[in-house]
Amino acid sequence: MPAGEDRQDRDGAAGHAPRIGAHLRAARLAARKTIAEVAAESGLTKGFLSKLERDLTSVSVASLMRLCDALRISVAALFQDAKGEVVRSGQYPPINFGGTGIREYLLTPGGEKRVQAILSEIEPGGGSGDEPYALPVDVEFVFMLDGQMVIEVAGEAHALGTGDAITFPAGTRHAWRVPPGAGPARVLWILSPALPEAGPGARGGE
Repeated sequence: MPAGEDRQDRDGAAGHAPRIGAHLRAARLAARKTIAEVAAESGLTKGFLSKLERDLTSVSVASLMRLCDALRISVAALFQDAKGEVVRSGQYPPINFGGTGIREYLLTPGGEKRVQAILSEIEPGGGSGDEPYALPVDVEFVFMLDGQMVIEVAGEAHALGTGDAITFPAGTRHAWRVPPGAGPARVLWILSPALPEAGPGARGGE
């Protein structure tokens, strides 16, 4: 199985996340590419991509980045339904940024370009996947609202607890996970500027 693939079916953590299969399939058809062609370009398997387009599996963040690159779309395009200026408590637009055991919500308006804030609720053992990734923005700020998380930045692991924060260049390859023995975690991610809406998804996984 290629690095970064997550074969978790719908009754697992994949069921928590908004479905992105229709977006991915539409992008592939618009690009006039077969599943085999996208698989070859992204380093993922045909079977995995077929399941992903039908929302039958989850995907690691790094794999989603490579897939968006192959389709020549941005990760931000998957957030296109998250709109509005005021984002009220209890009405956060759900998004799917990849990973397993995660529920994520966009806190900034969909049209905001200067900054992007994402709230993650992560189950024990959940995370971005084993393969590090990078983002095509300048800075990433991470604040632990509750719980514990280990984040690896440029090969160095940092254990974070409630109230801890870390800031680093988003183009630095990184990965993160909540320890299996820990409780659930709530994490605030701030990206500056916001993820671009056009062009390749990211540099991650190349």
